[in-house]
Amino acid sequence: MPHVFKQPRILFVTPEVSYLPKKMSTMSSFLKARAGELADVSAALIYSLYKKGADIHVALPDYRTLFNNHESSSFQRQLSKMGSCDNEARVHLAKDQIFFYKEKIYSDCNQENIKSALSFQREVINTIIPRVQPDLIHCNDWMTGLIPAMARKLGIPCLFTIHNIYNNTALLSSIESRGIDPAYFWQNLFFERQPLNYEETRGSNPVDFLASGIFAADFVNTTCPEFLRELTQGQHPFVTPSIKQELSNKVGQGCASAILNCPDGSRLPKNDTYLFKNYDENTHIEGKKANKILIQDRLGLSKDPLKPILFLPSCMDKVHNGSYFISTILYALLSRDWHQDIEIIFTAKGTIRGLIKDTIRDFDLTNRVAVCKPEDSLLRTAYAASDFLLVQCSVEPVSSEEITGLLYGSLPIVHNNNDNNNDNHQAVTPLDVAHNSGNGFLFNQSDVDSLMSAIDKAMMFYNLPRDVKNHQISRIIKQSHERFDHAVTVEQYLLLYEKMLKRPFSRRDIL
Repeated sequence: MPHVFKQPRILFVTPEVSYLPKKMSTMSSFLKARAGELADVSAALIYSLYKKGADIHVALPDYRTLFNNHESSSFQRQLSKMGSCDNEARVHLAKDQIFFYKEKIYSDCNQENIKSALSFQREVINTIIPRVQPDLIHCNDWMTGLIPAMARKLGIPCLFTIHNIYNNTALLSSIESRGIDPAYFWQNLFFERQPLNYEETRGSNPVDFLASGIFAADFVNTTCPEFLRELTQGQHPFVTPSIKQELSNKVGQGCASAILNCPDGSRLPKNDTYLFKNYDENTHIEGKKANKILIQDRLGLSKDPLKPILFLPSCMDKVHNGSYFISTILYALLSRDWHQDIEIIFTAKGTIRGLIKDTIRDFDLTNRVAVCKPEDSLLRTAYAASDFLLVQCSVEPVSSEEITGLLYGSLPIVHNNNDNNNDNHQAVTPLDVAHNSGNGFLFNQSDVDSLMSAIDKAMMFYNLPRDVKNHQISRIIKQSHERFDHAVTVEQYLLLYEKMLKRPFSRRDIL
């Protein structure tokens, strides 16, 4: 009797995801919770692994208020039944009241975020891992930082992916209070100081979530090569010596790598089903024009395809320093004479959304500034409609947002983390029309004048003769499609999984 090949079972643990494959769950169309880059990268990888026939399972918090935009009773009934008796379920929701009524993923209160992280990890450790029985666990960012320690204790290989440098700490006693028994795996955790024993350290020696994930995981990766270099060299002021040291140890052991994460094929302007008009490098003029008019109409902006649109795709909150942007940069931008025609689209929820809407009302900016929720369809139209996008967050040197912008012909305005002026690993390099090179505009971190100068350069480019400008946009879209290939991203993850499992994956497209 021939041997039947069994795919390794992967449990993908993430606090946010932009979308899921339609056939993965009857609830896939509802299960969307996005705060930023992590959700997009997670969604693209899950989709492509599922498409290749991988036995991929997803652990996600049960954000039922966020999931249920229309508040239907049938949705609640389906959600309550989801996975309860289904051994074939691929999506596993971590259930806790702290998630149920959230209106945004991350709170302005840091202690609330820690409680959410502990509740999520409790459900993954106590319920989802025993149910799924995975061969490998793939964790993402600080909110999953305790899970690699448990996985090591269980003998399950674990990959820990660092998307950004947000982090938190908690005492063992606080971890216990949320229903996790860390005594079972505490020796695989990373503490702020060397612990003597469990009781001695329980109430006085905080656990570092991000450092614990790095320390306990079998393998660690970042989402671009430059980020790995910056973390190990301590170029970010937020990076603690412990994170720098543990990541350097992983590099020295040959257990760390960098994989540039790119959007999947359904997130390209020629394939995107959410766009009013699809386009490629040869048809971008009419394609972007049609999508611009559509989004101007939907958001109440002045309907004029000749007006430049600046798009801020990151979901702004206090973590992303959104209030600083509103109070400082927005006023400076709109007060400039030649910026009179620029239109700005923000993505925001919670308190920052209210602040932006108040600003729009108080200064009568309804036809120039709009704010939208991070809904997938509208975001994708905004990429297609916009001429430039601003990524103001500096905790990751290359984000999926700026790569998506390049693919859609929305030129990025981004912070420059590169102290060595070596742009080999950067997604964005300075646009040089005379030499037919580059693709965006750079500014220095925490420097308003530098940012305004970058926006000035973007507007100078926008006002170039149309044939000159459109040729550059065509070049940038074409080169970006050649450079940012999601198939390469997926293959690198599969090779990494195979290395950790010491067994192969079957590669076959089922969708």
